[in-house]
Amino acid sequence: MLPTKSSLQIGELAAGQALTLPIYHFKPSDAKATGPKVYIQANVHGAEVQGNAVIYQLMKQLEHCDIRGEITLVPLANPLGINQKSGEFTLGRFDPITGVNWNREYLNHSIDLPTWYREHAHLSDVELVQAYRSTLVEACQQKLRTEWGITTGHRLAVNLQAMAHQADIVLDLHTGPKSCKHLYCPEYDLAAAQFFSIPYTLVIPNSFGGAMDEAAFCPWWQLSDVAKAQGRDLAVAVSALTLELASQERVCLEDALVDAQGILAYLSHRGVIAETVAPAKMSRFGCYLKDYKKYHAPSSGLVEYLAPVGEPLAAGQPLVNLLRLDLYGTADELKTLTLPLDCVPILHFASASVHQGTELYKVMTNLFELPISNRQPS
Repeated sequence: MLPTKSSLQIGELAAGQALTLPIYHFKPSDAKATGPKVYIQANVHGAEVQGNAVIYQLMKQLEHCDIRGEITLVPLANPLGINQKSGEFTLGRFDPITGVNWNREYLNHSIDLPTWYREHAHLSDVELVQAYRSTLVEACQQKLRTEWGITTGHRLAVNLQAMAHQADIVLDLHTGPKSCKHLYCPEYDLAAAQFFSIPYTLVIPNSFGGAMDEAAFCPWWQLSDVAKAQGRDLAVAVSALTLELASQERVCLEDALVDAQGILAYLSHRGVIAETVAPAKMSRFGCYLKDYKKYHAPSSGLVEYLAPVGEPLAAGQPLVNLLRLDLYGTADELKTLTLPLDCVPILHFASASVHQGTELYKVMTNLFELPISNRQPS
């Protein structure tokens, strides 16, 4: 079954042209199907295009699936960032008007949850979830209608967030600069990581940092905590994860199919599709966000990146060579830099020319192995 297509206007250019998003919908053929609703977006950052290839491969697979829950897919989610080019490079990571990261523009809901919960505590769990979902969506709509107006970046982000709040599962597809695949997963939902074709998982706390995954799951995690404080065991109703699909400025359809299969395995596990799709057999490792370390350049220079991303690096092993031609003939002309502890480099800066203080690498430390799913193909 082919998806239906719609569009959403999320702004206007200075000359009056409308900014619109293409949106694809898969709906169950059985109107009585009650599978979870899914929202998937890609390319919020202009150079991070591989997620579009994954959505393409995923839709090709979904055409042949028995859909049990509505699936909404938004490729090309940021037309401003995608078209923010300078020569051969795409600069679409930051809003050029405000300088803010496009993925830090989402609404941090300021709902008085203890009061809201007391007013709705008489509802059943299903009714409570419906009421809270309506509250979150309406808060987004109020933000978009504010009489003082909002920035271009907020208008884009809050429109995306309003769609995401209507789903039970939210997947945000990104890439790093030069990166291996990794997954951002909230601590309460760590079991979800075993289904994706991704070897490394960052376990994140209940803290809003501005990104889509946090905008989607933090309100529900907070509601669950408030309910538990009142003696009610209320599960966190929404799963939201960020998939980092290797490096930016890269499209690989073959690799995209691998990641689409991983998403299908998760959707199969959640009952969104009727087919049984087994996750890839692979080792998966986790790291808590507090153990995700950034290494900054101690001085400027030209960088030779020596540590491959996604491969263990022992303490004291070479991380980068830092070349300073202005210091040729001195002891500082070439330095090999190392780290003081074992780690796995996850991503590194894209440029080989850096200022002092540039974030050269992000590395995972204190890794632990994740459990392996027992699901088998039917």
